[in-house]
Amino acid sequence: MPETQNDSAFDATKITRPAPVLLTYYVLVSVPSLFLALPLLWFRFLTLRYTFDHEGVSMRWGLLFRKEILLTYRRIQDIHLTRNLVQRWFGLATVGIQTASGSAGPEMSIEGILEAEPLRDFLYQQMRGARGETELPNDASGKPVSLGHGTNTTELLREIRDHLARINRLPEDQQ
Repeated sequence: MPETQNDSAFDATKITRPAPVLLTYYVLVSVPSLFLALPLLWFRFLTLRYTFDHEGVSMRWGLLFRKEILLTYRRIQDIHLTRNLVQRWFGLATVGIQTASGSAGPEMSIEGILEAEPLRDFLYQQMRGARGETELPNDASGKPVSLGHGTNTTELLREIRDHLARINRLPEDQQ
């Protein structure tokens, strides 16, 4: 399996194309159809482009009939990471992005991603940031309260309780 970068070095804005191994995956997927689907999958691979910017994510593909999907981070409701047996063998994954559109499937499926977990984390971070959910309270010294990664609800509530207790003990001139 290919190595993945650590989370601090991951930059989703540099993802513009699927990994080249996706073409090999498409060849294997087209075997049951006696390679009839291969030309369509090959053109999809050649034209598939991703763009991650500060407003959202877009995906476009197509040779004769161009298709483009643009999702702002505010519209994202849920993100799913899927891998079948062959995708795991190649180190690939599909990141499915769902919105409140009412459809059963994902609104956008980002295929051919080698660094799926960091991409999913990036999308969750952008999704929460677009809704204003990432701001942390400050402690008495003005520093943001660290909630830690993977904090469970009980620990989070205790930290909020302790933070409020510290605020209530401060003299009025420091509040």
